Amino acid sequence: MTVHTSWRRRATLSTVALACCASALAGLPAGASAAPSTSPAGSAAAATFTDDFNGPAGSAVDGSKWQTETGDNVNNHERQYYTSGNKNAALDGQGNLVITARKENPGNYQCWYGKCEYTSSRLNTSGKFTQTYGHVEARMKVPKGQGMWPAFWMLGADIGSVGWPNSGELDVMENVGFEPGTVHGTLHGPGYSGSGGIGAGYTLPGGEAFSDKFHTFAVDWSPNKVTWSVDGNVYQTRTPADLGGNKWVFDKPFFLILNLAVGGYWPGDPDGNTSFPQQLVVDYVHVNTND
Repeated sequence: MTVHTSWRRRATLSTVALACCASALAGLPAGASAAPSTSPAGSAAAATFTDDFNGPAGSAVDGSKWQTETGDNVNNHERQYYTSGNKNAALDGQGNLVITARKENPGNYQCWYGKCEYTSSRLNTSGKFTQTYGHVEARMKVPKGQGMWPAFWMLGADIGSVGWPNSGELDVMENVGFEPGTVHGTLHGPGYSGSGGIGAGYTLPGGEAFSDKFHTFAVDWSPNKVTWSVDGNVYQTRTPADLGGNKWVFDKPFFLILNLAVGGYWPGDPDGNTSFPQQLVVDYVHVNTND
């Protein structure tokens, strides 16, 4: 699918004065899963961000670590309305964060296409945690179904002043429902955003689906280098040499984002075979310094 580079993921932030945005990744450069290799191991890494999502069932995420975005997203033509509090993002009491997408609209929310059909959640650490370089990792179980779009990603903390894509975007993991066994990792920046993003996909062997069980998604990020892995298997490394002379914008602080979108240009809308509610279950998010 061809994607115009202005198509971006956007939601109104209720607590910060910026609109976070990211590209729709349809039309990613083709990237079959590479032969698995061992992920870089750090022997002297220090934890800088840790959330194991421990707490009573039904409680909201730790507000000292995360903020909840609210609103819809016209740029990608996503169908959900991101709600506040613990309505669509809550701890399950078993050490997990559960982001739930529902086919409902109890608050009579209005979206770009009229009355919203779905609700979900999007969380970020803007203003609370940023980091330059390190090992960024989340263990998650993704949903399954046409139109579902879970993501774990990062944006440059200067997005409010320089805008997107000059801020840079680092997608640790994105999955679309019509590719149940494949995830994508991508860089976006000036001259390589939208359909021109630099990345690849990783496909599970034997027809497995990422919704079948938990998997660990990570990047190892250092000056002029980002390496992606799934369950410790490295599948791509990117450096400034991959950008065709465009500017590398990944040597500054970035913040984290977790969200579950419904519909949009890349995944397409849910269909009659898509059941609701759908859940993105997050066991943990850990960020360490590199050794």
